Amino acid sequence: MKYIIWLFFIASVTSVICGYTLEVDYSQKLIGFGVLSFFFIVIPLFTYHRWKDRDIKEYMLTKEKIEEMRKKEGDQRKL
Repeated sequence: MKYIIWLFFIASVTSVICGYTLEVDYSQKLIGFGVLSFFFIVIPLFTYHRWKDRDIKEYMLTKEKIEEMRKKEGDQRKL
């Protein structure tokens, strides 16, 4: 998965760079396809790859977590 993400990333960056440097009729399309592939392919694949084994409940703010933070904050003030 990591190599697929790198492949798409390099392809999209190459497309944008070629669009800016080459003087062809379709240079704006190269830039557009590079940006679209980055935002609609690379970013979602990267976020899926990084978050697939995580538990979302660790990052949710609940009453218990708020109480833990208040206790830790009170302990730090005593130091």
